[in-house]
Amino acid sequence: MVSARPSSHGFLGVSVLLFFASTAVTIVWCASMLAMGAMPMPGGWVMSMAWMRMPGETWSGAASSFLGMWIVMMVAMMLPSLVPMLLRYRQIVGGVCVRGEEIGEGRLGWLTATVAVAYFCVWTVFGMIVFPIGVAMATLTMSEPALARAVPIAVGVVVLMAGAIQFTGWKSRHLACCRETPRRTMPADTATAWRHGLRLGLHCSYCCAGLTATLLAIGVMDLRVMAVVGAAITAERLAPAGERVARIIGAVVVAAGLIMVMRAIGLG
Repeated sequence: MVSARPSSHGFLGVSVLLFFASTAVTIVWCASMLAMGAMPMPGGWVMSMAWMRMPGETWSGAASSFLGMWIVMMVAMMLPSLVPMLLRYRQIVGGVCVRGEEIGEGRLGWLTATVAVAYFCVWTVFGMIVFPIGVAMATLTMSEPALARAVPIAVGVVVLMAGAIQFTGWKSRHLACCRETPRRTMPADTATAWRHGLRLGLHCSYCCAGLTATLLAIGVMDLRVMAVVGAAITAERLAPAGERVARIIGAVVVAAGLIMVMRAIGLG
């Protein structure tokens, strides 16, 4: 049984507050990290402090700090594109009657929060994978000057490859899954909400793999890069011609990668 769609004013209000709060915390975190300075490296680049331990800090503490800020940063970057997906979920589930009674706002809010938590759990796991890789690469480049000098070229190649991903069928399939409307009926229970959130998170992380790699390669603490990547992700999700927007973004990223490689080898 389906009835009128539920009001979303409260949900949108909470989403706006969460977006601004996470953005503010991200800005403060980046400012504090930049205030600590950065380590100049052979090749004319600087090592991000995100992959370093602070004095007296354990590696478990450093990992926890990074993961916490990673989650906050992902909320700020991904929430604008997640909210429309959550709204579609609410429209489908909000009109379902269970045992002859319509789902209340409290129950609907719980289910929506479950989807969101599951979604960001996927990004949390991604951050857990990113941190040890970043630390290992930072340690390696600090111990091998020859490798450190090749980093600017490697970063340009990563950005170039990330742009090329935007043109692949793999990207198109996952982007379509992020933009699709859920089926007309969906069970209004916590387990289904959790699975739906995990599914959205997986498709989203796959879809954003190239742009996320660009962020990590250029600078995970760079607010300008975060803003550009977040805007690109939102645009390809919400624009009427999302696949075309994704390819335009890919062309821009490929051009940026080529420029970075040329500059790194002294041709730019």
